[in-house]
Amino acid sequence: MSNANILLGVNIDHVATLRQARYRDADASLSELIEPDPVALALMAEQAGADGITVHPREDQRHIQRSDVFHLKNRIITRLNMEMAATDEMLAFALEIEPDSICLVPENREEVTTEGGLDVVANQNRVKSIVDTARQAGILTSLFIDPDPDQIAASAKAGASHIELHTGAYANAYYTDSRSAQFDRLVQGAAIGNDCGLIVNAGHGINYVNILEVREIPNLSELNIGHSIISRSVTFGLEEAVRAMKSLIIGD
Repeated sequence: MSNANILLGVNIDHVATLRQARYRDADASLSELIEPDPVALALMAEQAGADGITVHPREDQRHIQRSDVFHLKNRIITRLNMEMAATDEMLAFALEIEPDSICLVPENREEVTTEGGLDVVANQNRVKSIVDTARQAGILTSLFIDPDPDQIAASAKAGASHIELHTGAYANAYYTDSRSAQFDRLVQGAAIGNDCGLIVNAGHGINYVNILEVREIPNLSELNIGHSIISRSVTFGLEEAVRAMKSLIIGD
């Protein structure tokens, strides 16, 4: 089945992770010597077919730096999606940057990558306030949630235009007996989101194997993929890595 309408957002956080491992304390005046450059890799991803670039600046700036986000905003030609914690500090930064969209995610200080969905039900008023503020600034808001009917309904109630279904539980269960059940949760979640008038995206743990099943989830608008593409690019180069994922998504 062809899924040519599904978009690919490439998360480049781990490019900055590699850079920070060597150059965390480097003098900014040495910028031409500091590698890899997340902006350069983002431009390569666009040239290879990426439909958008995603970054997740965190409070401790463990990978993507705020200066990276400024440079990306000024140089990429597709769309900038900024994942962020639901805090006043990050909202202020988003209003300063004005990305095309933000995606509210839960954030734990010690995690390497986002480990679960946002609890919109328990934070309804806070989420709605951020959604409303972002909308007034012309910024679309997505909520990164587990494929739970209550969370999906709460996302619609909060006024979000998009949700991003957390595919991590499915990815972790891919080689287990619970894979089918986890996949069905995503299918049902996408259907419920669509019925609620939400644009449905998905992401987390999607790779070059499970994408063949993920792309069959109905009503998907975009997939946000980072770690697997960046990992593949180490061996094969980023442009090939993006082209291969894009081809698998659309069924070429």
